[in-house]
Amino acid sequence: MARNAIYAQSGGVTSVINATACAVIKTSRNHPHAFSSLYAARNGIVGILREELYDTGKEPSQAIDQLRHLPGGVFGSCRFKLGPPEGDDPNARRLFEVLQAHDIGTLFYNGGGDSQDTCSKVSELSRRFDYPVQCIGIPKTVDNDLSQTDTCPGFGSVAKYVAVSTKEAALDVQSMCETSTKVFILEVMGRHTGWIAAAGGLAGNGPREPPHIILFPEIAFDRRTFLRQVVRTVKQVGYCVIVASEGTRDAEGAFLAEAGTKDAFGHVQLGGVGTTIARMVSDELGFKHHVAVADYLQRSARHISSQTDLEQAYAVGEAAVNAAVAGESGVMVSIKRLNDEPYRWETATTSIKRVANVERNVPRSFITNNGFGITARARRYLSPLIQGEAYPPYRNGLPLYRGLLNSLVPKKLPAYGEL
Repeated sequence: MARNAIYAQSGGVTSVINATACAVIKTSRNHPHAFSSLYAARNGIVGILREELYDTGKEPSQAIDQLRHLPGGVFGSCRFKLGPPEGDDPNARRLFEVLQAHDIGTLFYNGGGDSQDTCSKVSELSRRFDYPVQCIGIPKTVDNDLSQTDTCPGFGSVAKYVAVSTKEAALDVQSMCETSTKVFILEVMGRHTGWIAAAGGLAGNGPREPPHIILFPEIAFDRRTFLRQVVRTVKQVGYCVIVASEGTRDAEGAFLAEAGTKDAFGHVQLGGVGTTIARMVSDELGFKHHVAVADYLQRSARHISSQTDLEQAYAVGEAAVNAAVAGESGVMVSIKRLNDEPYRWETATTSIKRVANVERNVPRSFITNNGFGITARARRYLSPLIQGEAYPPYRNGLPLYRGLLNSLVPKKLPAYGEL
């Protein structure tokens, strides 16, 4: 007899994560013999703990189709960490109480590295609690730092946004540099890896074309070398465009912009690397400067999403359901690159244990010898990911974004306490 399944979104959302949700829902409806009902958790695993489950079966097909165009996370997301499987985490026990109460036999968990860690833990806990649950991880992260996959859905669209923004802002600065701004700094996401910053390099092609400097977490920041490069660029070109990863750090590994607080996963909170760098430029060089922080704009900009990214986001959701139907568990769907030009790829699955808590850095071969740019090899990798325009429908000059009914399933257990 078919059991129920549940889908949850976790971590920072993207402009295309709802395309994955669309695929999971539509594909599961094609397999009524495998899934009695598909629920969606409100705010990720937190929604499971609180027994806040949406019944996706009540959503009309047209509304599900429109999820392809909707940014953000239609079911809500979270940052929440389960304790180690071998411990006595009350949240783990509660999780399985809810799964059992609602006869849930399959978990689709859509997120990045920490989310894949959660999915891996649930897979292990399934054996400990003697309650069988298929656990299928679905990749999603704008940071593009998951291992065992060529790229991560969500990244291609951020890469496109950053490359376009860098190109357009550079033209603005170029127009005004004679009597105004000499240095423009775009701060982008990337705590430990510089994939997003690297994407800014697609805006130009050559030492005189912007961005003139890219700051990667993978390359130790040297103040003197950096300032010399800024001066050299302004003298040669007239202005300097910098794309700076928020995770830029010095030779000792200290972040240039550590805020002194931590998030739910214990990660150091960052903010203001652009301002920190601008202060150096102002205090030591005297150049007029401007700082822009892409922040949430880069990951929510559905109006400029990459068609490649949209297609891959849908494909991993479809592949996740097919993997569950085929009996797989403890795996994450991955994207396998088959060719650069023309770009060809396919989906596969990999052990989720190989993915959880493993960050993939930008290879040194993708970064120029001076540490401030991207190589031809990086361009071959990045360029296909930003190809194609996937505009949402518009009405009255604005994108037409529609959500879902999100009807909650009746609860069967006592309310849960504070998480």
